[in-house]
Amino acid sequence: MNRFLLPLSIFVVVVGFLGIGLTLNPREIPSPLVGKAIPDFSQPQLYDRAKVLSPADLKGKVWLLNFWASWCNGCKTEHPVLMELAKSGEVPIYGMDYKDQQDEAMTWLRRWGNPYPIVGVDEAGRVGINFGVYGVPETYVIDKQGVIRYKQIGPLTPDTVAKKIIPLVKQLESE
Repeated sequence: MNRFLLPLSIFVVVVGFLGIGLTLNPREIPSPLVGKAIPDFSQPQLYDRAKVLSPADLKGKVWLLNFWASWCNGCKTEHPVLMELAKSGEVPIYGMDYKDQQDEAMTWLRRWGNPYPIVGVDEAGRVGINFGVYGVPETYVIDKQGVIRYKQIGPLTPDTVAKKIIPLVKQLESE
Protein backbone atom coordinates (compact mmCIF):
# COMPACT_ATOMS: atom_id res chain seq x y z
CA MET A 1 0.00 0.00 0.00
CA ASN A 2 2.80 2.47 0.94
CA ARG A 3 4.69 1.84 -2.30
CA PHE A 4 1.66 3.19 -4.24
CA LEU A 5 1.08 6.17 -1.95
CA LEU A 6 4.34 8.02 -2.75
CA PRO A 7 4.00 7.85 -6.58
CA LEU A 8 0.32 8.77 -6.32
CA SER A 9 1.05 11.81 -4.15
CA ILE A 10 3.83 12.96 -6.52
CA PHE A 11 1.45 12.53 -9.46
CA VAL A 12 -1.25 14.61 -7.71
CA VAL A 13 1.23 17.42 -6.95
CA VAL A 14 2.51 17.48 -10.55
CA VAL A 15 -1.03 17.54 -11.96
CA GLY A 16 -1.89 20.37 -9.56
CA PHE A 17 1.05 22.50 -10.72
CA LEU A 18 0.25 21.72 -14.36
CA GLY A 19 -3.37 22.72 -13.85
CA ILE A 20 -2.39 26.03 -12.26
CA GLY A 21 0.21 26.71 -14.97
CA LEU A 22 -2.28 26.17 -17.77
CA THR A 23 -4.58 28.85 -16.36
CA LEU A 24 -1.87 31.54 -16.45
CA ASN A 25 -1.38 33.92 -19.37
CA PRO A 26 2.28 33.83 -20.53
CA ARG A 27 1.95 37.42 -21.79
CA GLU A 28 1.26 38.59 -18.23
CA ILE A 29 4.69 38.03 -16.76
CA PRO A 30 4.93 40.40 -13.81
CA SER A 31 7.80 42.83 -14.22
CA PRO A 32 9.87 43.63 -11.14
CA LEU A 33 10.40 47.11 -12.62
CA VAL A 34 6.74 48.19 -12.58
CA GLY A 35 6.48 50.78 -9.82
CA LYS A 36 10.22 51.51 -9.91
CA ALA A 37 12.31 54.21 -11.56
CA ILE A 38 13.23 53.64 -15.17
CA PRO A 39 16.77 52.26 -15.65
CA ASP A 40 19.02 55.12 -16.67
CA PHE A 41 20.42 55.14 -20.19
CA SER A 42 21.87 57.50 -22.75
CA GLN A 43 21.69 55.99 -26.23
CA PRO A 44 22.60 57.43 -29.60
CA GLN A 45 19.68 58.40 -31.80
CA LEU A 46 18.96 56.44 -34.97
CA TYR A 47 18.93 59.42 -37.33
CA ASP A 48 21.70 61.44 -35.68
CA ARG A 49 24.27 59.41 -33.74
CA ALA A 50 25.74 62.62 -32.27
CA LYS A 51 22.49 63.15 -30.30
CA VAL A 52 21.21 60.89 -27.53
CA LEU A 53 17.90 59.65 -26.12
CA SER A 54 17.87 59.78 -22.32
CA PRO A 55 15.03 59.50 -19.78
CA ALA A 56 16.36 62.63 -18.06
CA ASP A 57 15.20 64.61 -21.12
CA LEU A 58 11.64 63.28 -20.70
CA LYS A 59 11.05 63.91 -16.99
CA GLY A 60 7.86 65.82 -16.33
CA LYS A 61 5.85 64.11 -19.06
CA VAL A 62 4.04 60.80 -19.46
CA TRP A 63 5.47 58.78 -22.34
CA LEU A 64 5.81 55.33 -23.85
CA LEU A 65 9.05 53.50 -24.60
CA ASN A 66 8.66 50.90 -27.34
CA PHE A 67 11.40 48.33 -27.96
CA TRP A 68 11.24 47.19 -31.60
CA ALA A 69 13.41 45.92 -34.46
CA SER A 70 13.17 45.65 -38.25
CA TRP A 71 13.63 41.87 -38.04
CA CYS A 72 10.71 41.45 -35.61
CA ASN A 73 7.48 39.93 -36.96
CA GLY A 74 5.44 41.02 -33.93
CA CYS A 75 6.62 44.58 -34.56
CA LYS A 76 5.02 44.49 -38.02
CA THR A 77 1.74 43.42 -36.42
CA GLU A 78 1.96 46.17 -33.81
CA HIS A 79 3.14 48.99 -36.08
CA PRO A 80 -0.27 50.13 -37.42
CA VAL A 81 -1.47 50.39 -33.81
CA LEU A 82 1.55 52.58 -32.94
CA MET A 83 0.92 54.75 -36.01
CA GLU A 84 -2.71 55.31 -34.98
CA LEU A 85 -1.71 56.06 -31.38
CA ALA A 86 0.94 58.54 -32.59
CA LYS A 87 -1.63 60.24 -34.87
CA SER A 88 -4.05 60.59 -31.95
CA GLY A 89 -1.51 62.69 -30.02
CA GLU A 90 -2.63 61.03 -26.76
CA VAL A 91 0.92 60.20 -25.63
CA PRO A 92 4.40 60.48 -27.17
CA ILE A 93 5.98 57.15 -28.13
CA TYR A 94 9.76 56.93 -28.08
CA GLY A 95 11.37 54.03 -29.89
CA MET A 96 14.33 51.88 -28.90
CA ASP A 97 15.71 50.03 -31.92
CA TYR A 98 16.84 46.75 -30.38
CA LYS A 99 19.78 44.68 -31.70
CA ASP A 100 19.26 45.94 -35.23
CA GLN A 101 21.21 47.37 -38.15
CA GLN A 102 20.89 51.14 -38.63
CA ASP A 103 20.21 51.02 -42.38
CA GLU A 104 17.61 48.25 -42.00
CA ALA A 105 15.83 50.13 -39.19
CA MET A 106 15.74 53.35 -41.20
CA THR A 107 14.45 51.52 -44.29
CA TRP A 108 11.78 49.82 -42.18
CA LEU A 109 10.56 53.17 -40.78
CA ARG A 110 10.53 54.74 -44.26
CA ARG A 111 8.44 51.85 -45.56
CA TRP A 112 5.94 51.52 -42.70
CA GLY A 113 5.97 55.04 -41.19
CA ASN A 114 7.63 56.50 -38.12
CA PRO A 115 5.45 56.93 -34.99
CA TYR A 116 8.42 58.06 -32.87
CA PRO A 117 9.65 61.65 -32.35
CA ILE A 118 13.02 60.09 -31.37
CA VAL A 119 14.42 56.59 -31.83
CA GLY A 120 17.26 55.43 -29.61
CA VAL A 121 19.62 52.66 -30.68
CA ASP A 122 20.35 49.65 -28.47
CA GLU A 123 22.70 47.68 -30.75
CA ALA A 124 24.23 45.56 -27.99
CA GLY A 125 20.93 45.02 -26.14
CA ARG A 126 22.21 46.38 -22.83
CA VAL A 127 19.31 48.79 -22.34
CA GLY A 128 16.92 45.94 -23.09
CA ILE A 129 18.65 43.77 -20.50
CA ASN A 130 18.30 46.53 -17.88
CA PHE A 131 14.58 46.78 -18.69
CA GLY A 132 14.12 43.01 -18.55
CA VAL A 133 13.08 42.77 -22.20
CA TYR A 134 12.07 39.19 -23.01
CA GLY A 135 11.78 39.88 -26.73
CA VAL A 136 10.53 42.62 -28.98
CA PRO A 137 8.10 44.24 -29.15
CA GLU A 138 7.73 45.43 -25.60
CA THR A 139 6.21 48.72 -24.50
CA TYR A 140 6.51 50.59 -21.20
CA VAL A 141 4.30 53.39 -19.84
CA ILE A 142 6.45 55.84 -17.90
CA ASP A 143 5.05 58.54 -15.63
CA LYS A 144 6.15 62.15 -15.08
CA GLN A 145 8.62 61.15 -12.35
CA GLY A 146 10.27 58.53 -14.56
CA VAL A 147 8.58 55.53 -12.91
CA ILE A 148 7.47 52.53 -14.98
CA ARG A 149 3.74 52.12 -14.49
CA TYR A 150 2.91 49.39 -17.04
CA LYS A 151 4.72 46.86 -19.22
CA GLN A 152 3.23 45.26 -22.33
CA ILE A 153 5.00 42.13 -23.52
CA GLY A 154 4.29 41.44 -27.18
CA PRO A 155 2.45 43.54 -29.74
CA LEU A 156 0.09 46.28 -28.64
CA THR A 157 -3.45 45.76 -29.91
CA PRO A 158 -6.18 48.36 -30.42
CA ASP A 159 -7.99 46.76 -27.46
CA THR A 160 -4.95 47.04 -25.17
CA VAL A 161 -4.41 50.66 -26.18
CA ALA A 162 -8.08 51.56 -25.63
CA LYS A 163 -8.63 49.65 -22.39
CA LYS A 164 -5.23 49.83 -20.64
CA ILE A 165 -2.78 52.34 -22.16
CA ILE A 166 -5.01 55.38 -22.78
CA PRO A 167 -6.89 55.21 -19.43
CA LEU A 168 -3.58 54.83 -17.57
CA VAL A 169 -1.98 57.71 -19.51
CA LYS A 170 -4.97 59.98 -18.75
CA GLN A 171 -4.82 59.05 -15.07
CA LEU A 172 -1.06 59.74 -14.94
CA GLU A 173 -1.47 63.05 -16.79
CA SER A 174 -3.93 64.25 -14.16
CA GLU A 175 -1.68 63.35 -11.21
